[in-house]
Amino acid sequence: MLIAIIGENCVGKSTLAKKINEQYNAEIYSGKDYLRLEKNPSMAAEKFKEKLKNAVTGDHVIYLITEKEHLNLLPTGTFKIVLTADIEIIKERFKQRMRGNLPLPLEKMLEANHGMYDALECNLKLDANYDLTEILKQLAVFK
Repeated sequence: MLIAIIGENCVGKSTLAKKINEQYNAEIYSGKDYLRLEKNPSMAAEKFKEKLKNAVTGDHVIYLITEKEHLNLLPTGTFKIVLTADIEIIKERFKQRMRGNLPLPLEKMLEANHGMYDALECNLKLDANYDLTEILKQLAVFK
């Protein structure tokens, strides 16, 4: 099964992936991690696309996506989860990543990108109050 967890920076994609992975023992990729598959970036992308396509009906893979361009790598049959968070929560989490300092240009970028996945078609739309048991039930049905 291929599970894509899609969302802006600091919405909790990695945390959700770890929780789901306790049930699925999947390979987890994030962003451009696929570049480690090949030295040539275009060959790495093609190899990764093939891996994702095979995961739809085979091995479990969880792919964390922050950048819209990576949506193009997803094949038909992907279970898509869009994870959201309030902009103030995102800013606070990003501030913690930046050791307590959130530069104004970065804050403005986060605000400009907020809601970028609101209209994306997906299997599940979640906020920070998600129910993991319900997610796992839906994944089991999707198989």
